[in-house]
Amino acid sequence: MLTDTQGSDVDRADCTLVIPAYNEEKRIRSLLEDLSGFRGDLIFVCDGTDATPAVIGAFAAAHPSLSIRCLTFPVRLGKGGGVVAGIREASTRYVGYMDADGSTSLSEMERLFDCLVDADGAIGSRWLPGSVMTVRQGLRRRAESRLFNLVVRLLFGLGYRDTQCGAKVFRREALDRVLPSIRSTGFEFDVELLWRLAQSDCRVEEVPITWENRDESKVGTSDAQEMLSGMIRLRFG
Repeated sequence: MLTDTQGSDVDRADCTLVIPAYNEEKRIRSLLEDLSGFRGDLIFVCDGTDATPAVIGAFAAAHPSLSIRCLTFPVRLGKGGGVVAGIREASTRYVGYMDADGSTSLSEMERLFDCLVDADGAIGSRWLPGSVMTVRQGLRRRAESRLFNLVVRLLFGLGYRDTQCGAKVFRREALDRVLPSIRSTGFEFDVELLWRLAQSDCRVEEVPITWENRDESKVGTSDAQEMLSGMIRLRFG
């Protein structure tokens, strides 16, 4: 673990949330409203073709007391590429990221940030005892998740139950240690990030989380195949 944090909780004003938002114009306003009580910085990363940046810009203009930035890119960055782009723009001591579908509430993200008092990172888990899924995933999705996590354990030796939950927070100094080594830009980014942190002796806590599962995953069959091949290249390439 890196240097200790002084105090009993994490100052929200010293936190940044990064939200990759690829073609999210239909639901991004709902997320913005959900996050309107956040006292830290919000960085949205838009690399799609719809009006998501315009929706975010209008909301930011109507709420000048909030710290909202929208980064736009003319080409697709991928999930990992978007997260890294947002992290690089963050200036706070604590940085996290979450999915744009709002499956994780602000209160849950803030609970993860408070874990950074004595950990280098904290990740939400849908599969630990104590987790709550308000809408149960289908049998196929659950089986795929279990199989994926087994592959992650075999390839990388990571003992986490849920590497792909879209709710993660870290100390800035831990991220600075590993970001220069990150090669992944797709959905396999989460696995590589946790692997690099483990190699750097950073302590990342897995925490049961309440997950609302508001929408179906955007990870299709081709994305899953690319994620698997990306992990194999990462581990043996």
